[in-house]
Amino acid sequence: MKILHTSDWHLGRTLHKVDLHAHQAAFLDWLVDLVRGERVDVVVIPGDVYDRAVPAVSSVTLLDSALARLADTGATVVLTSGNHDSPERLGFGRSLMRPGIHLLTDVPGIEHPVSVADEHGEVLFFGLPYLEPDRARTELVGEGEAPLARSHEAVTRAALDRVHERAAAHPGARTVVLAHTFVTGGDASDSERDLSVGGVDSVPAGVLGGLDYLALGHLHGCQDLTRLVGAPAWYSGSPLAFSFSEKNHRKSVLLVELGAPGTAAEIRRIRTPVPRPLTELRGSLEEILARADEHGGDWVKAVVTDPARPAHLQEQLREAYPHLLLTEYAPEGREARAGTPVVRREQNPLDVMDDFLAHVTGAAPTSAEHEVLDRAYTAVRRQQEAS
Repeated sequence: MKILHTSDWHLGRTLHKVDLHAHQAAFLDWLVDLVRGERVDVVVIPGDVYDRAVPAVSSVTLLDSALARLADTGATVVLTSGNHDSPERLGFGRSLMRPGIHLLTDVPGIEHPVSVADEHGEVLFFGLPYLEPDRARTELVGEGEAPLARSHEAVTRAALDRVHERAAAHPGARTVVLAHTFVTGGDASDSERDLSVGGVDSVPAGVLGGLDYLALGHLHGCQDLTRLVGAPAWYSGSPLAFSFSEKNHRKSVLLVELGAPGTAAEIRRIRTPVPRPLTELRGSLEEILARADEHGGDWVKAVVTDPARPAHLQEQLREAYPHLLLTEYAPEGREARAGTPVVRREQNPLDVMDDFLAHVTGAAPTSAEHEVLDRAYTAVRRQQEAS
């Protein structure tokens, strides 16, 4: 059986105010073609389909089109909700979905796996939506029972107990679990929302073992956690980068082939189309501008290190790098300062202005700069005296 694992689409997200809608649509076009070309049997999407609980209409339309086209390939689609999604909104209308589309977005859904058969028998697909501890700790216990501990580990362990109990009723069946969570030992980036509860935001890897494949969502870098979990376990990662902390990620989807019971799953990474690389350039303004031929088409973060802030910094960078997203000024080589200069009441206002300019630029004002400040101060004083 061929399984395509992708997650963390974050439809509706921007990258430093750049609208990613067209790029996300291009990824989904590519994904549908890949599913059709590889004759994929099941597509699994473990959460964060949307970037917000109340998505924009354009994002809803994009997902609707993608699911319809994936269903038209003949593949079964199994989808869970993540911490960015609203499980109620994402799961709305699931009973009306066309055959082959399964939205497992709530705790009761854990009891109802999607069964897909191949020549080796039955494969059960269990969906674990993002389990918010404050909510799931009561939903995962029986009536009259005490709530679970307020932790990601406790609610995930209880959900997996249900999975294993349900799977035991299907002797010989292989089990695939979709889970949106942060597994201890995974590599995070700056663009995932913090899941911490009481200072703990992760689930120990050992809780998630005993499966034929664990399809993970939440972390945006594609990574193999098989060694930690003790069973085939991967994060597919996000198909696009959402922060410069992801600049070195190799964005991918995973093609998983399940064989006969007892055989190891085969996993192949397939790189996703990326609109343009993310590049961080650090150095003096002159050094950064000299690399425009190499990186002029990239999304760029420029960290400028000149001791004195260059004039027209942003304009010069923007001209060389039309896709500049971030600029940081981090001066190197200037004398370290204890902190912000202290202004004394009796101090000459022009001296305060000179000190401020020196603090910002790292260099004492030139005579021309001082003259500009003097003229500006004099004009303000005259205006005040005349009013």
